[in-house]
Amino acid sequence: MRLSDLQNKDVVNVTDGKKVGSIIDVNINFEGQLESLIVEKSKFFISMFSSANEIEVRWSQIEKIGEDVILVKILL
Repeated sequence: MRLSDLQNKDVVNVTDGKKVGSIIDVNINFEGQLESLIVEKSKFFISMFSSANEIEVRWSQIEKIGEDVILVKILL
């Protein structure tokens, strides 16, 4: 799978079913392993929880990568 394939998917939080946002970047460690996704927050997340425009989703928080969506578990 390519980064461009991931960027076309919406990121959705399984704890509440709300869209977190869209992937804009990734963090890769020195060994070449993907550590986290950088997600540009949807308007709901920006207005409700903080003024920061991005959220880091650790690889361990990803529950499932589907055809159109990436399901993550973010506890708020």
